[in-house]
Amino acid sequence: MNFPIEFLYALSGLVVGFIVGLTGVGGGSLMTPVLILLFGVHPATAVGTDLLYAAITKSVGTFVYGLNKAIEWSVVRRLALGSVPAAALTLLALSFMGSQTDEVGDLLARILGGILMITAVSIVFRKQIARMAMRRRELRNSSQMLLTVLAGLVLGVLISISSVGAGAIGIAALVVLYPKLSVHRIVGSDIAHAVPLTLVAGIGHWAIGDVDWRMLLALLCGSIPGVLIASRLAPRVDERIIRWLLGIVLCIVGARLARG
Repeated sequence: MNFPIEFLYALSGLVVGFIVGLTGVGGGSLMTPVLILLFGVHPATAVGTDLLYAAITKSVGTFVYGLNKAIEWSVVRRLALGSVPAAALTLLALSFMGSQTDEVGDLLARILGGILMITAVSIVFRKQIARMAMRRRELRNSSQMLLTVLAGLVLGVLISISSVGAGAIGIAALVVLYPKLSVHRIVGSDIAHAVPLTLVAGIGHWAIGDVDWRMLLALLCGSIPGVLIASRLAPRVDERIIRWLLGIVLCIVGARLARG
């Protein structure tokens, strides 16, 4: 039986949304590789579509965390000060290079592969990173601000070319820079920062022709129910096992993409 491609996109969104709901791992770490490897979508289109998908879903998360007063807005502003201009300049460079060419597609896939392997490490060893950070003294405010802006700059470049990094890598950076902040506030701040970043990057990809709107709608139709279902089951699931499995899968997929 041949299913419409939109149904298969929605089914993929359901699976990815379910995993995100269980683990909190960013959808880009999973959705972009699925679109490239399973559906043969051009890497630039996969990244651009996933960025707008992330902007929509993370807006909901920001609203919830904002209601619970679990967002450190000063941290969000510092990150955005580096990430938003970096995203704009990265997209300008992509538009000059020709984002839909085979050469750029291969380059984006290889970069995505490398970032996925870094993401896998940060997912698996997230608690160990947090424990090491808590033993350190907090930096002076001026140094903390400068390093946060620099971290935002790096995230702006990485996310614009791969749609990956706002979740696991962003949280790991904030844990190191702000060891006294609770994990709940770090996660809330990371999600809030991802909204303007993914929105700017997503609109930029749309402007240069890298967004498939039918695919985006189908992904949202599947992922939203997936997140809702997983949120009900999450308390009964051993998150450590899933994190290790995800880490292994992301390493394998990352190596596959990096090889080209």
